[in-house]
Amino acid sequence: MAFKFVQACTAGQCHLLPLLLLHLVPAIFLLLLLSRSASASTVVTHLPGFEGPLPFYLETGYVGVEEETGTELFYYFVESERSPSTDPVLLWLTGGPRCSGFSGFGFEVGPIKFVLAPYSGGLPQIEYKPLSWTKMASIIFLDSPVGSGFSYARDPKGNDVGDYSSSLQVQTFLNKWFTDHPQYLSNPFYVGGESYAGMVIPLIAQYISEGIEKMQQPLINLKGYLVGNPKTEQKYDINFRISSAHGFGIISDQIYEAAMKSCKGDFVNPVNQLCAGLLRKIENVNIIYLPIVLL
Repeated sequence: MAFKFVQACTAGQCHLLPLLLLHLVPAIFLLLLLSRSASASTVVTHLPGFEGPLPFYLETGYVGVEEETGTELFYYFVESERSPSTDPVLLWLTGGPRCSGFSGFGFEVGPIKFVLAPYSGGLPQIEYKPLSWTKMASIIFLDSPVGSGFSYARDPKGNDVGDYSSSLQVQTFLNKWFTDHPQYLSNPFYVGGESYAGMVIPLIAQYISEGIEKMQQPLINLKGYLVGNPKTEQKYDINFRISSAHGFGIISDQIYEAAMKSCKGDFVNPVNQLCAGLLRKIENVNIIYLPIVLL
């Protein structure tokens, strides 16, 4: 999954990320040996390319979520730098599907950022990001579904998961993680993420909510969920691109009003030639809004 990170970088850093991840592999391999369907974690105090000890608490580890296939999900946990005993706990999922949680940790809402510099042949330099969400929340960055990042299944059949089955595995992960970290059970809990994660976040929240109603232990203090740039349902995602383009001033009022009138609200399946022609005209000004953003 290192190359997914590379695609999000500047030209100078595209060659550096795989080197950093290779330096993390020995520690991950040790966790693989320790996991064996039970939870295994370690506290990380230093990262390659970061000068000195980390100024925040970082824990990484595996949690077994399916014994039959030996499925293990890998996570990065950063504790809130403000008041970890009372601040919210957030599960953060990245898009793809199968982009690593490291993307969220290193490029989105996490506490580190890469130093932009020309490639010099060594490791990339990383530094502390003062505007991280971990300033006021503890965040679990999860490699989900299985096959993303360092998450894996001993039986290759375990990699065959969909939105529903992977969401159930995330619920299992959370139940086991909170059992191992009971000090966070009373904290407000949120499920969050972006891009393709919009397909599974509502499911995960629903499964947690159903568990709460059944008084299943551990009782997670679910307060809500949040999604950014989410994929939801293709018909709605594609349909919204016309209104979005108009709202941002990319297409004129005339084109927008003509499209609304001719297409009758359906921009996926043109109902007549006039509608099809208007949609081609809109696409020619490069406003195609993809329902999946590749990260």
